[in-house]
Amino acid sequence: MAKFTKKKSGELPAVSTASLPDIVFMLLFFFMTVTVMKDNSLMVDNVLPIADQVQKLDKKDRVVYIYAGKPHPRYQSKYGTEARIQLNDKFANVDEVAPYILAEKAKMRQELQPLMTTALKVDKETNMGLISDIKQELRKVNALKVNYTTKEGDALRNME
Repeated sequence: MAKFTKKKSGELPAVSTASLPDIVFMLLFFFMTVTVMKDNSLMVDNVLPIADQVQKLDKKDRVVYIYAGKPHPRYQSKYGTEARIQLNDKFANVDEVAPYILAEKAKMRQELQPLMTTALKVDKETNMGLISDIKQELRKVNALKVNYTTKEGDALRNME
């Protein structure tokens, strides 16, 4: 006849932590692959105008951004309150736009260079004269595909 014995100690076995380093490294690699680094820090005020007929750009690798607007309050003591142009992470004059566009175009792959689009992210309080000057510089370097970045909404709200 078989003899059954009951376990006398009711303690649970310790939880195995052997897989914990694998989980930590898996999370680390996940965040390293998913995280996108910020391209530019904005140095100008950039409240975009509102438009009702908006089209989204699909391929961001073909877009070169030019920012325009009043300098952010932390830069106003050095650069004043007049609207300025920001190219990458520095303020620029109008005559620096053409060399910047040519340099950005040279960085692109050969097959993408004819498809380059220049996106103007302009504050809604910026004078049109500055925008016209930027467009003249773009025309000099044959960068004729220009996009105005806006927010989607009722265009009549721009009058407020």
